[in-house]
Amino acid sequence: MRAGASLARTGMLVAGFAFLYGPMLLLVVYSFNASRLVTVWAGFSTRWYAALTQEAQLMASVRVSLLVALLSALIATFNGTLAAIALVRFGSFRTRTIFAGAIYAPLVMPEVILGLSLLLLFVALGIERGLWTIVAAHATFTMCFVTVVVQSRLVGFDRALEEAAMDLGAGPARTFIAITLPLIRPAIVAGFLLAFTLSLDDLVIASFTAGPGSTTLPMRVYSQVRLGVSPEINAISTLMLAVVGLALLFFAALSRQRGD
Repeated sequence: MRAGASLARTGMLVAGFAFLYGPMLLLVVYSFNASRLVTVWAGFSTRWYAALTQEAQLMASVRVSLLVALLSALIATFNGTLAAIALVRFGSFRTRTIFAGAIYAPLVMPEVILGLSLLLLFVALGIERGLWTIVAAHATFTMCFVTVVVQSRLVGFDRALEEAAMDLGAGPARTFIAITLPLIRPAIVAGFLLAFTLSLDDLVIASFTAGPGSTTLPMRVYSQVRLGVSPEINAISTLMLAVVGLALLFFAALSRQRGD
């Protein structure tokens, strides 16, 4: 009986992982397909990776996406960490409900509504759309996710460590830098990676807030896929998967080395 139940759980687990990661594995495999027909295997080849050097617009979109993701993740991580500290440490201040609602609204708000709202804001303020409007939009969208991650870490934080540091003569700023910040660092790193990934993946908000010369990779891929999937898209998607995977491995190894 137990053997049958264990086998059933293993089968469900394998099926779940196959459903989630099977399409990604298929994409990676077909990025090495020698044929231009992406669904017809014609042998192993790296020709489409070499062909990416000739795709100037596609590579420009990759650079825009990586730059937007990095800048927006940094801004979102900084603001989200401060918001989490305010929600956990400042008690029931007068505008707490409004503040928390404004922070968490993007979690439940449809992206199309958020993108349209930001577009109307930029137009009303006379701000020309481009790289920085996408960065501001993505930082607004991803900040709430950072806040949730860091707040969960702060809720279970042992305040006695901070009190001990202040009893030994450390001021609030030094206590935060020497005690609090290192202990919540894993949550901050996790929030940064989540914000980076969400920005890299976003299509809807970027479509509303982008301008000439600031086309992101999801926007470029979507516009090309409507005419048919090309092997170059498989190749660039595989490279982006590798970038995200290597970033996750790097931060995981760094956290393990530091004992976080």
